[in-house]
Amino acid sequence: MLIIGCDYHPSFQQIAFVDTDTGELQERQLQHREQAEKFYRDLAAQGMKVRVGMEASGHARWFERLLAELQFELWRGDAAEISSRRVRKQKTDRQDAQLILRLMLRDDFPQIWVASWENRDLRQLLWHRHRMVQARTRIMNQLQAVALNEGLRCKKKLWREAGREQLEAIRLAPWDSQRRRDLLELLDRLNPTIAKLTQAIEQEVEKCPAARRLQTHPGVGPLTALAFVLIIGKADRFQCGKQIASYLGLVPLEKSSGNQRRLGHITKQGNSLLRFLLVEAAQVTARSIPEWRSKYVHLTMRRGRKIAKVAMARKLAVRLYWMMRKEWDYERLRKFGSHAGKPGTGDGVQ
Repeated sequence: MLIIGCDYHPSFQQIAFVDTDTGELQERQLQHREQAEKFYRDLAAQGMKVRVGMEASGHARWFERLLAELQFELWRGDAAEISSRRVRKQKTDRQDAQLILRLMLRDDFPQIWVASWENRDLRQLLWHRHRMVQARTRIMNQLQAVALNEGLRCKKKLWREAGREQLEAIRLAPWDSQRRRDLLELLDRLNPTIAKLTQAIEQEVEKCPAARRLQTHPGVGPLTALAFVLIIGKADRFQCGKQIASYLGLVPLEKSSGNQRRLGHITKQGNSLLRFLLVEAAQVTARSIPEWRSKYVHLTMRRGRKIAKVAMARKLAVRLYWMMRKEWDYERLRKFGSHAGKPGTGDGVQ
């Protein structure tokens, strides 16, 4: 078998590889994509069995597809864990490739779970809709500013038929008028696109039993339910709700030493899209469930609105995790999840 430690960059990769049969060690730098693709295809033509290790990073999908096509084994490692195993203070591409190779040879490579191709493709649907909605919001804010500058204060009514007629009827200077016309045209193009993407998400939710179960929770819509299922992946990867909160970056950054304990803002190390969706969904949940409403108001008075929103998002994430892990809908969660954290209650749902 040929074991390859790969330090991947967008334009090239530095590799260190060893043949386990002969013990021969070699190093090379491969330019993307032609030189690297030729190297790996030549190995496949020779009938070599290959295992490649690299840090989990972006801009490498073509490389992952190539290795999957050639039926080569690919290990993706936690970049922070790999970096923590570096002893020397020097850092070069050659040393990084050699470090990855050494970790693989002594079975100490911090391999991580990676979602399937289908999963990652569906995530692009969620991100695409999210970016389109952000673009629409920016356009609507600009049009709102135009209306306010001309004394038209209708806010939500501005996007209805009557409000739009009022906006279009305002007499503006030539370039202001051109800006208004262009923004309205962009808005008219974005609305059907977003509606189409929303429909596609709803269709994917219908195909996913786990997402349908999560959607039974008050405040959780198709987008949040599908995003949670896709990003969490396998619920049994996590042992408890605390790990879910940490994975999503909803726990405070801690720098404690001795008798001093210092907690900062949340780490934000997880998926930013899912974190945003959970915060939005938690606010709807707080309006729907009286117990959540009272807790949200209490936290707002004690710690402020922003911290209260994050706290409720963390609570919602833990609930959705247990619903997903136990394959429960909301009614069953209410029945069995009221004794969270108490000893002897079995499931420990929060």
